[in-house]
Amino acid sequence: MPSYRAPVEDTLFILNDVLGFHHHDNLPGFSDASPDVVEAVLSEGAKLADTVLAPLNAIGDKEGCKRLHDGSVTTPKGFKAGYDAFAQGGWMGLSVPEEYGGQGLPHTLNSAIQEFVSGANLALGMYPGLTQGAMAALLVHGSEEQKQAYLPKMVEGAWTGTMNLTEPHCGTDLGLLKTKAVPNGDGSYSLTGTKIFISAGEHDMAENIIHLVIARIEGAPAGTKGISLFVVPKFLINEDGSLGTRNGVSCGSIEHKMGIHGNSTCVMNYDGAKGWLVGQENRGLNAMFVMMNEARLAVGIQGLGQSEVAYQNAVAYAKDRLQGRSLTGAKAPDKAADPIIVHPDVRRTLMTIRAFNEAGRALMLWTALKADIGHRSPDAAERQAAEDHMGLMTPVVKGVLTDKGFDNAVAAQQMFGGHGYIEEWGMSQFVRDARIAMIYEGANGIQAMDLIGRKLPKDGGRAMMTFLGEVQTFIKDHDEDEAMKPFTGPLQAGLNDLQAATMWFMQNAFSKPDNAGAGATDYMHLFGLVAMGYMWGRIAKAAIARKAEDAGAAERMDVKLVTGRFYMERMLPETATRLTRIKAGAETTMALAVEAF
Repeated sequence: MPSYRAPVEDTLFILNDVLGFHHHDNLPGFSDASPDVVEAVLSEGAKLADTVLAPLNAIGDKEGCKRLHDGSVTTPKGFKAGYDAFAQGGWMGLSVPEEYGGQGLPHTLNSAIQEFVSGANLALGMYPGLTQGAMAALLVHGSEEQKQAYLPKMVEGAWTGTMNLTEPHCGTDLGLLKTKAVPNGDGSYSLTGTKIFISAGEHDMAENIIHLVIARIEGAPAGTKGISLFVVPKFLINEDGSLGTRNGVSCGSIEHKMGIHGNSTCVMNYDGAKGWLVGQENRGLNAMFVMMNEARLAVGIQGLGQSEVAYQNAVAYAKDRLQGRSLTGAKAPDKAADPIIVHPDVRRTLMTIRAFNEAGRALMLWTALKADIGHRSPDAAERQAAEDHMGLMTPVVKGVLTDKGFDNAVAAQQMFGGHGYIEEWGMSQFVRDARIAMIYEGANGIQAMDLIGRKLPKDGGRAMMTFLGEVQTFIKDHDEDEAMKPFTGPLQAGLNDLQAATMWFMQNAFSKPDNAGAGATDYMHLFGLVAMGYMWGRIAKAAIARKAEDAGAAERMDVKLVTGRFYMERMLPETATRLTRIKAGAETTMALAVEAF
């Protein structure tokens, strides 16, 4: 049976030593998040993840969800109790404003807890995760009446939330959607249509489900300019807040999936379901993108969570499994063979995953902190800079952390040899569960195109220039420090490759757009390599400082410094390969006629 232990110690180090979390105490909510409170929150969240959610993970994978004849859905054994423990612990509203029943703490802490939950039980964690995304959209675009009607119950966990975008003929290109909304004359609308791939669309863990649905009001413009967003509850709500009659929305079927079996992925039928407009008419995508961006960052965290849990189990197996002898002589002469962790290729695999996990966690938390600054800072310039960062990094966090999270789950499975292919060891679940994160909330090829086509040129490239400038300044500030040279030298080489790739696109993509399309994924990963290299530079700086002031932490900090050097020596140089691919352009990619495939 696989195990999981939430990385509390590393998360605290990143927040406190690397990111200076408590330097932001002037922002609303941060003053309540003292070091003691942060440690307590993370420790309690870890306890929930480790002891309640993780033991249900394999059960959820084996049992899955079941749709009954009346259209209701039952979740796997123990899932409702696990969800109740999450809700009753107050985790749903950790960063929701207090006026709606939340705790008003920084979103950064919620992101850390999301990693713990995703690593422990991805399928179960999606139920509250989608609810938090729906709440985010209502907080920004909902009317005060809608916020008061829905948010307190969602924060309480009595109601959950979903997002309904995809239709059978309409995935990435939402302008093709057919779900229609007809005004009822009383401020409500009747929605009719079918949505597919709706995570947590129907289940038995909450008394009501609040669906956020995009649809086209009759007579609206074609394409994305005519899309509106509606809130559609499973049960209508009476004026006194109690639940009324069942709405015209139902689960038509449950998708049979490769992974995340414990989450009910539904086909949802809307048959004249009553809904209410959220935000402005025909501006639904603006409102939905609040939820989608929240979800894309959360999905990046899912990739990181699966990488972490797969790593933990691979390490445990590698320390225990006896096979062969070390190339430099027996390391366990009292045993028939050495544990496989003595072998360089096993260590290469494990170090690769570990180096990614620590840098990916730092990148995720850095981006979450920027989200807090963007929402809470009283300084307009600071808010703008934070929002620039969020826009630029969202496709990188989503695309890179999920691509590599899946790769790492496969690599961790490889450590088990044939046992990794056997279900009872549990490694295949991590591979199967991690796979969806590369697809939903915008497939990763779309994330790469979004980065190249929209995020890079936005506002004259302001966000990108700020990032490049920040990394260059970091290198310059520490280039004379001998202890930092193993980090600044490789980081400079990676940064040079990123700058060269960016310039190449500027010179070659406008006249031939296929060049951008052919190189987009390589560029996204090149960017991710440099961003995580920058994180390793900051981690190294913090580790050196911690060693100097705390002798008791020296051994742990040395482990970080060695891991960081491995990243710089063995992983960051991949930027050169990515740059070469980008510069090859689109000629051979697009040369074959369709018939030749």
